[in-house]
Amino acid sequence: MDLLGIMLAICGAALAAGFAGAGSAIGVGIAGESGAGVMTEDPGKFGLVLLLQALPGTQGIYGLLIAFFAILKVGLLGGGGAVTVNVWQGLGVLFACLPIAIAGYFSGIAQGKTSASCIQMIAKRPEETGKAVILPAMVETYAVLALLMSIILLNGIQI
Repeated sequence: MDLLGIMLAICGAALAAGFAGAGSAIGVGIAGESGAGVMTEDPGKFGLVLLLQALPGTQGIYGLLIAFFAILKVGLLGGGGAVTVNVWQGLGVLFACLPIAIAGYFSGIAQGKTSASCIQMIAKRPEETGKAVILPAMVETYAVLALLMSIILLNGIQI
């Protein structure tokens, strides 16, 4: 049974890193497609395009952070050796990883779409760059809230 607890915790870490990373990859790709089109017309907008394309990548970082916290929690990182994790504790770690896995996936894609639209906005109105950064940053709020919830939940599990 102890092995099952560890495996459930590893599953949670994998979901956090995998889903949040996938959402970021899709979002960055969507923004990159839009950015490539804009830069064919005006290569001088590379810096602005790069900033807006990078924004959806943060969800993947958040998912990776939670994955590290999860495997650290069960002793698989840090040199101390794995601790005894029962099934309920393993399930707790798995469920604690779900907020960033789910919100990271969907917000990464949504932020990519918003960034792509804002890239199109700066193509026509470069003076609106400040507004173009704020709009996708609003989507980021929900990934940050999910990150915070996953951290709080992980910290609440006694192992």
